[in-house]
Amino acid sequence: MTHTATPAAATPPASPAVPPKSRTAERSLARRALARPEIGALVAAVGVYLFFFAVAPTFRQADSFATVLYQASTMGIMALAVSLLMIGGEFDLSAGVAVTSSALAASMLSFQLTTNVWVGVLVALLVSLTVGLINGLLLIKTGLPSFLVSLASFLMLQGANLAITKLLTGNVATDTISDMDGFDQAKSLFASEIAIFGVDVKITVLWWLLFAAIATWVLLRTKFGNWIFAAGGSKESARAVGVPVNLTKIALFMTVGFAAWFVGMHLLFEYNTVQAGEGVGNEFYYIIAAVIGGCLLTGGYGSAIGAVLGAFIFGMVNQGIVYANWNPDWFKFFVGVMLLLATLVNLWVRRQAARR
Repeated sequence: MTHTATPAAATPPASPAVPPKSRTAERSLARRALARPEIGALVAAVGVYLFFFAVAPTFRQADSFATVLYQASTMGIMALAVSLLMIGGEFDLSAGVAVTSSALAASMLSFQLTTNVWVGVLVALLVSLTVGLINGLLLIKTGLPSFLVSLASFLMLQGANLAITKLLTGNVATDTISDMDGFDQAKSLFASEIAIFGVDVKITVLWWLLFAAIATWVLLRTKFGNWIFAAGGSKESARAVGVPVNLTKIALFMTVGFAAWFVGMHLLFEYNTVQAGEGVGNEFYYIIAAVIGGCLLTGGYGSAIGAVLGAFIFGMVNQGIVYANWNPDWFKFFVGVMLLLATLVNLWVRRQAARR
């Protein structure tokens, strides 16, 4: 007797197992975040903000924060240019006194010739760009390190600032130009205030953010940005692939000159007069802000956003100490601590990114 085999009911195909959530994307995202030069500065900026927010009630006020942004902006405009130069592998120790030189040139030329202040402003721009051009050419033609070239420029500019000012004015400060033609228009461009939500904000803050956006776009979206990174990473390799290293470095020094001119014009039209001895030592603050923002002293690494955060930290510490009613003499101590911690954090971040 035969039995007809009853076919077994067809079982529906098993649904494909949902793979466990891949950690590859997570690792990739974390690696990209840690690889960003400004990540350490961002963490530091949040920490400094929360610290002074807790210990200094005045720090929480909107007008006080506007003052913090103003302090950050005047340093931040210069820090942006210096950070681009450092990414390109060079230093400019004359940046601090170059700001004063541009302001002195515009002020004394306008006053001595009794001309419209815009004439002085334009001549000062030419002077500042020329100083940057000379620094770049000396670097290229002599082969000396930029540290030595710009140190020589620093000493020459410092001496010239004092000597020429005394020669023309008989004093160490320029005469006021507030009553001269064109002053009000120039002040509105370089040193005015804008009301934002009822709070007066210096126009330098807006210029600072605009320059930061332009610098970020240049670094990340243009061929010149690639040249900057390549020139700072390895000059020989950059030249081998056709990067105009010499032109790039000269352009970066002239960019520092432009920034020095702009900040110098702000100082002139904010205070109407200029002290010839101002600016000495500020070049170190610009470099420190860039380093806190993630720039390496060896070049080839950094970001404009990091320089913005570094300058913002400076502004918060500078004003936060005052708002907390502490002795302002502690400022440089905090600057030294921030520099050391930023260097260590940046080193740790790069090592973590390399391991992932």
